[in-house]
Amino acid sequence: MKQNTDRISIQVGLSGYSFKIQADSQTRSSDWMGADQVFATSEFQKVYDEVEVSVFTPKFALVPSQFFDSAAAFEILSEVSEVESGDEVNMIELSEYSSVLVYSNTTGSELSRVVSATVRRSDGSMPRPLPEIYYMLKSLNDLGEYNKILASYMDGVLYLVVAQGSTLMLCNSFKAQDFTTAQYFIFMVMKRLQLNPEMSTITFRTALDVEQEMSLYRYFSKVDKI
Repeated sequence: MKQNTDRISIQVGLSGYSFKIQADSQTRSSDWMGADQVFATSEFQKVYDEVEVSVFTPKFALVPSQFFDSAAAFEILSEVSEVESGDEVNMIELSEYSSVLVYSNTTGSELSRVVSATVRRSDGSMPRPLPEIYYMLKSLNDLGEYNKILASYMDGVLYLVVAQGSTLMLCNSFKAQDFTTAQYFIFMVMKRLQLNPEMSTITFRTALDVEQEMSLYRYFSKVDKI
């Protein structure tokens, strides 16, 4: 008989964090919480079979494996992101895309380190904070549609990945000071990739308020949240 897996997914941004727990065949999500609430969050005092810590960082680059040189990781990232000399640069392989994700979590490093040290797996190990874009790429295959459009919006940045079937078409972030600007970038990408919003579903990994959701429904056939 298959046992249920207790799982917590935590998203960490500049202004705080939120989490989603899947346990006992039920799912529940928190509101956005301030960084000062970390040690008072009772859910963080428990252990889980699986722990994910996602960091909203726009400092990333997805590089085809055949062109990747680990010794040049900092230089590769600095070509596409505003990387400073003191930024810690890391990498993780995404074999399903034959690529390596190069990234820096420096922007949200302090809070993500605190969260990772506080929330433990059942085997006692600490979770590794990884970029939000990593979890977005890993989630693409969970979307049922042929045109897969997955977005997150946090701290004035839109994160967007688009695939057709198993082919990744776009993986990028855009500075967007408000949600209207974020929508502009979404529609720009849809136009360039020749995708029809009226025939497509857009899925968000971050919370949408009623106004934002209704605005998207004016253009997309469906708006989902995972």
